[in-house]
Amino acid sequence: MTQRPICLITGASAGIGAACARLAAQDYDFVLNYRSNRAGADAVRSDIEAAGGRAVLAPGDVSDPADIAAIYKILDDSFGRIDVLINNAGIVGQTASLTEIDHARLSRMMNVNVIGAILVAKEAVIRMQAQGTGGAIINISSAAARLGSGNQYVDYAASKAAIDTFTKGLSDEVAGDNIRVMSIRPGLIDTELHAKGGEPGRAQRLAHMVPMKRAGSAEEVARAILWLASPEASYVTGSTLDVTGGR
Repeated sequence: MTQRPICLITGASAGIGAACARLAAQDYDFVLNYRSNRAGADAVRSDIEAAGGRAVLAPGDVSDPADIAAIYKILDDSFGRIDVLINNAGIVGQTASLTEIDHARLSRMMNVNVIGAILVAKEAVIRMQAQGTGGAIINISSAAARLGSGNQYVDYAASKAAIDTFTKGLSDEVAGDNIRVMSIRPGLIDTELHAKGGEPGRAQRLAHMVPMKRAGSAEEVARAILWLASPEASYVTGSTLDVTGGR
């Protein structure tokens, strides 16, 4: 068994998940989950290995319980433990008002962003409790959880508000097991997520609304996540940290 701590990142093939893996490649070994972007996941794995770390790929859609089981089987078979979960996989829909959002979109949004995230965290907790050495779970929320994102994606905002509530509740459940649970609320971050929502230039277009007058980077969010995961944040749990440039 490896002596380096083991980190599972869901949605690790691009954006914030990939940035976390690359920044922490000298400190952790990784299980990198991805749904469809195998090339991106391979590139992240190559960078980790170049930095002296080990990474295994774990394909799967977190909205599917069978896929979650398969992801954790890869983790169990490869490393036999988990120390950090970066619960990052998530989706956003096309910009729309509520009257344009249908049941199929709502179901997919909640199944990935809420139910999937909760079930992924559940499996991490089971293992961390059995190990008896604690661990850290960082859920990826969004500033949309408190901004509401009206006329953009209220369904996404609602899903992330659910993650904040889940974070607090789970942190209370498992604090006695030395398992810390936190969430990060990124603000206007320049990642591929905007293109997936149909607005590839959104971060630059709205940067003037941020007090710091710029969009953030995936690396800036990743540094906050990795601090929460580290021993330096050993007395932090149940907290939600905004990484928003003041917005």
